[in-house]
Amino acid sequence: MIPGHATAEGTRRFAARFPQYEAAGFYRDAAGLTVSSLGLGTYLGAADEATDQAYTEAARAALQGGINFFDTAINYRHQRSERALRPALEQAPRDEVVVSTKAGFLTPGALDRGLLQPGDVAGGVHAMAPDFLEDQVERSRANLGLEIIDIFYLHNPETQLGFVSREEFEQRLLAAFERLEQLATEGRIWHYGTATWGGYRQRRGARDRLELARVVELARQAGGRNHRFRFIQLPFNLAMPEAHTLGVLQEADRLGIHVVASASLLQARLIQAIPEEAASRFPGLETNAQRAIQFTRSAPGITVALAGMSSAAHVVENLGVAAAPPLDREEYLAFYGS
Repeated sequence: MIPGHATAEGTRRFAARFPQYEAAGFYRDAAGLTVSSLGLGTYLGAADEATDQAYTEAARAALQGGINFFDTAINYRHQRSERALRPALEQAPRDEVVVSTKAGFLTPGALDRGLLQPGDVAGGVHAMAPDFLEDQVERSRANLGLEIIDIFYLHNPETQLGFVSREEFEQRLLAAFERLEQLATEGRIWHYGTATWGGYRQRRGARDRLELARVVELARQAGGRNHRFRFIQLPFNLAMPEAHTLGVLQEADRLGIHVVASASLLQARLIQAIPEEAASRFPGLETNAQRAIQFTRSAPGITVALAGMSSAAHVVENLGVAAAPPLDREEYLAFYGS
């Protein structure tokens, strides 16, 4: 396994190799690390060798082009996305690169049912029992070839709220956090968080809504004032702005939580859907993919905008945002009529 983890010194060194991007505000602080505000996502694609190779080449192009933030999950392409990142990560200084992964959904070929008790599995698809999560961490470490995972997310924990009471859910979440704090103390993960789809985007009263302040309070119970819960991930884009409109970004800032935006391109659907009037608000950018990413990373409170990039060509195109300063606050708020 590759020893170590991303560090403040290493990530600053990485950014310093791209001074033109630094000057344009492409790099940001995330829990003391310097991270690119565009991250490479690995969700989509066939579970085959051709896609594996394409992701490996995309990751290499990202590292060469100025991206040092990579996101995956054990269930993405049945473990293949994690494994496809490994050859690229082996060629990079470990302390310069931030890698996040996730677990929660049962993944064929990555499951020891002996670690799960009756009732642990919600809806037949999701679990966050401590022993199960520890097993998933170990599998992800092996897949990625990393001694320490920089960010480990509970993947869509709100799934459980469709099957258990809020009280039971919070007990399960606390137990999961206690185990993740232990794994961080042991040096197997560095930070942890929650990667969600709907949880933080639901209005008050929704059954599967996650209250960020309450989630952070459970992390404090698990790890004290110096808990390692430092990141959340949620969808945010031109078509899904709820993190801004419902105040999640503002609350995360108040709580000291960094927000990583998934679905910046809404699985490429936004590339065809940006009207000409909106496109005109992004001077200097040439494609709708670049404009969609620019909208997301311009939102106050967003640290990294993830975009699925399964080819080196996608990386090169999307890096067109790196030298373009993000929209200022007034320009950004104009999208909301403010």
